[in-house]
Amino acid sequence: MTWRELWDETATTIGDRSQARWLCEVAASAENGDDFTSMLGDEPTERMVAHLDAMLVRLATSEPLQYVLGQWSFRHIELAIDRRVLIPRPETEIVAGVAIGKATEFDPERMVADLGTGSGAIGLSMAFELPLEGTTVWITDASADALDLARANLAGLGRAGRNVRVGQGSWFEALPPDAIFDVIVSNPPYVEIGSPDIDTSVTEWEPPAALFAGGDGLDDIRALIAGAPRHLRRGGWLVLEIGSSQGPAVADLLGASDYVEVEIRPDLAGHDRVAVARRF
Repeated sequence: MTWRELWDETATTIGDRSQARWLCEVAASAENGDDFTSMLGDEPTERMVAHLDAMLVRLATSEPLQYVLGQWSFRHIELAIDRRVLIPRPETEIVAGVAIGKATEFDPERMVADLGTGSGAIGLSMAFELPLEGTTVWITDASADALDLARANLAGLGRAGRNVRVGQGSWFEALPPDAIFDVIVSNPPYVEIGSPDIDTSVTEWEPPAALFAGGDGLDDIRALIAGAPRHLRRGGWLVLEIGSSQGPAVADLLGASDYVEVEIRPDLAGHDRVAVARRF
């Protein structure tokens, strides 16, 4: 059996040809899509077939595809992904884009922080996409397990990785006490405990500490809004991912604190998703 035939068989099994290709690419240790295309006429080894079979068993238990693959694309980088961290989502790519855009306003140097980095998705994207010269990025998390994975992803970032610093701790405790930033960004937990809107596949597989934030989902957002002014320069930006129903409440919290130019931006589905505000 060739890889082309095995891809066809896998697509029939799971009912999705694109996902079947991704599984086959990982099983084949293909470097990229073109590499896999060049292998379509080859016969897979027994080890490769066993790897694919093991992934299909995991997928059949409803384990998320991203965890089964062990990797996922985020903007312009590839990330190792497992159950220690949240699965990076398209909405968070928008948050990262906003933070990168704000950071480019500061020239020739910019210092940014991604708090609660998880896999490192936002912070490492900032390091990768911002100018190599003059950029410093802090990535932090309270979870040592999450930081282990973020460090692994940092190791694969290339030259941009030299601009990244890593800190462990809860929110601002992970930063040097005197550190002042141009942009602070975070995708914090923002789901209310007991929310009926969260999918069971999320609650069963993804880390609860990265999801839930009190009875209204705003506990960590409140902490970030309150603490950021001590670490933001005047005119610096705070960028937060928020829940789709939290826009008005978050705007009120920002407006009542040391911020101006408060804005709630939508995701691609038109739902409130990004809170942006400048330190007064």
